[in-house]
Amino acid sequence: MILGIGSIAPDFKADTTEGIIHFYRWLGRSWGLLFSHPEDYTPVCTTELGTVAQLEREFTSRNVKAIALSVDTLEAHRDWKIDIENSMGVDVRFPIIADADGEIAHLYGMIPIGATDKRTVRSVFIIDPDKIIQLHLTYPSSIGRNFDEILRAIDALQLHADHQVLTPANWKPEEDVIVDPQMPKDLVNTKFPERRVQGAPYLQFSKDPSKK
Repeated sequence: MILGIGSIAPDFKADTTEGIIHFYRWLGRSWGLLFSHPEDYTPVCTTELGTVAQLEREFTSRNVKAIALSVDTLEAHRDWKIDIENSMGVDVRFPIIADADGEIAHLYGMIPIGATDKRTVRSVFIIDPDKIIQLHLTYPSSIGRNFDEILRAIDALQLHADHQVLTPANWKPEEDVIVDPQMPKDLVNTKFPERRVQGAPYLQFSKDPSKK
């Protein structure tokens, strides 16, 4: 199965460091951050899980539930979790999926085609409350993810979902947004009466509508 933006995120049942979960039921009406790791006890992964733990309040304030996956055993996850907490000075309260047989990793396409082992790449899936994949990122095993960028992308996705606006290059929260050219003109006039045109009729900026 090839998953991408707009695909339905597959449901699954899994054993995790927080007990057995049914993914859809666990996610409920929250947004989801599903992110994978090549294996336990690796330095880059340790910093990433520690960083997500540090950002717990940021994700919670955005109604996002984080869940990690690695193709290792639950016992290994539990021991690794201690290392993460000791080295990063955090409490890891989000689940880490034990996917020792690689079933979920294959379901989500986290293992490269033709790979000689079952280690995953560093995949990121942002999933909306309707269980639709809204963003998919893939990193090589040598590069740690930028979770500031992931939070920024979540802000932009939620802004679009709530207000049907677009975000320009290098956009940051509370900066001006772009009016979606697909929005009906009468609705544009109602929602964005103070918009400004910049150089081309399809490039119309307005203040962040979530901050009114």
